[in-house]
Formats: sequence, structure tokens, C-alpha cells
Amino acid sequence: MQWLPDAADAESPLKPAELQVLRAQYEKEGEYVSLQTKFNYAWGLIKSTTRPEQQEGVRLLSDIFRASPDRRRECLYYLALGNYKLGNYAEARRYNDSLLELEGGNLQAQSLRQLIDDRVAKEGLMGVAIVGGLAAAAAVGVGMLVRGSQRKR
Repeated sequence: MQWLPDAADAESPLKPAELQVLRAQYEKEGEYVSLQTKFNYAWGLIKSTTRPEQQEGVRLLSDIFRASPDRRRECLYYLALGNYKLGNYAEARRYNDSLLELEGGNLQAQSLRQLIDDRVAKEGLMGVAIVGGLAAAAAVGVGMLVRGSQRKR
């Protein structure tokens, strides 16, 4: 099995100069960019802290995933990681689950699954709290309107 970094590794972005090296190589190869160069650049972009670069990284990996069946397993983890960082948890889970079907003992994928599940639970609870707060505010507002209309009579 090939070494894959821990999910926490994606949270530490490359230095701008390091990403620039990957970008320069990618641009230098132009229309005939190798899969490895494209993959390396996508990996660097996913590690970025800026959303547009993360999105571009996911786009490049999606291209590799579609065009190169022999590189799909390698792309699954990074597609899951990139989508996780972008907040696309359903997509992240789908890619990660596909990797776990191929490699059930993959510790990085297991770690990422836990991160995805934790984030979904956390954001789900925040969503429930927001909806609950809005419902309570609406009930108070309706109550005030009803009370106000009864006083006018």
C-alpha cells in the first residue's frame, strides 16, 4: 500500500514558494502536462488555505480520476480530503467510502471518515439550533401579532 498522509497533513499548507514550484512545472508542461505533475499540483492546491485553490485542486483530481482508471485509488483519498476542506461532506464521504471499500484497513481513510462524521454532526447540531432559534422567534412574532390584533378589537 502506498503511503498517504494523515488528514491533518492537509491542514498544513505548502509555503507559497513550494506551491509556486508545483505551479511553474504544471504551467511549463502546458497542454502536455504529465499525470504526475498534474497530481502533484492538485495535491498542493488542496493543502491551500484559499477556497479557489482548493476548488482547482479538486477539479484537477477529478480530471485525473475520470481519465486514468489506474490512478483512481490514489485520487480517492485526495478527492475526499479536498471535498472535506470545501465543506462538501456528502462528496467527501462518497469518495472516502469508495477508498475504504478497496482498502478497509486504510488508517488515513478511517481517520478522515471520523473527521467527516464529526464535522457533519457538529454542523448538523448548529443547523438544528439555528432552525430551532428561528422557529422560536417566529412563534414569538406570531404571538405578538395575535395579541396586538386582539387588543384592537
